[in-house]
Amino acid sequence: MARKKAMRPTWEGHLRLSLVTCPVALYTATERTADIHFNMINPKTNNRIRMQTVDAGTGKPVDRADLVRGFAVSKNKYVLLEKEELDAVRLESTRILDIEEFVDAAGIDRIYWDEPYYLAPSGKTGIEAFAVIRAAMEKRKKVALGRVVMHQRERICALEPRDAGILLTTLRTHDEIRATSEVFDRSLPRPNAQMLQIAEKIIEQQDAKFDPTRFNDRYEDALRELIAKKKKGQPVVSEAPEQDEEKVVDLMEALKKSLKGGGGPSRDKADRFLEAHGRSKAKPKAKAKTKTRRKAVSRKRAA
Repeated sequence: MARKKAMRPTWEGHLRLSLVTCPVALYTATERTADIHFNMINPKTNNRIRMQTVDAGTGKPVDRADLVRGFAVSKNKYVLLEKEELDAVRLESTRILDIEEFVDAAGIDRIYWDEPYYLAPSGKTGIEAFAVIRAAMEKRKKVALGRVVMHQRERICALEPRDAGILLTTLRTHDEIRATSEVFDRSLPRPNAQMLQIAEKIIEQQDAKFDPTRFNDRYEDALRELIAKKKKGQPVVSEAPEQDEEKVVDLMEALKKSLKGGGGPSRDKADRFLEAHGRSKAKPKAKAKTKTRRKAVSRKRAA
């Protein structure tokens, strides 16, 4: 049986809760290896293109080794920083992941959650301490907040029990979050009561449990199919997408059609809902009676 390839840790150090410490390793919980990456190619030679560093003012090439970092303070004005100066203010990794406090997971707004990592014991030393810290968090149903230095940056992080280990998620800082007033600058109109009721029914019809295996990157799949066809030398026919004309939508009518065509309850249930609330236009029984009367009149005349 083939052995699984060992994952390389992103960070190694010690998890510390008050006076209790244990060696741990941090691993990325997601992977981007499935993504398709392209190279820029010269179609005339089929060779890759190398990007050249050019001075924007003179247009002449510059050696990367001679470059320094600069912070823009105004147009074409920069504060230049040498590597030694940047190194002097860089946070040294203490290799300690300090737990500072415990909070309820629901108390952390979802907008602050960033990158997920797996935190696991590193070696057999201190594994008992790791197990105690994890079990205590699980029993108290709390999320730990701490700080860790990764890639010369201090990151605030949240730790919570996950299977036989701990899920560590880095958190965005308050300064990174834009105020909603920058986008939501208008007051919304009060929804029509009937429309709201139908919309709620549509939500009820489409209620489901989240299953991540049902969702995939359709663009990525299409790219792979395109590459496979090109590799085999098969012709690729591209069709221009149809342009939908902008139409004035009757919101109530659109909601009614959505209710009838929605997943979950059958069309009959949707009809009964609309009839119960006095909004069904369909009256098939009345039409059927009209046809029966016409047939009866025809028979009398024939007699």
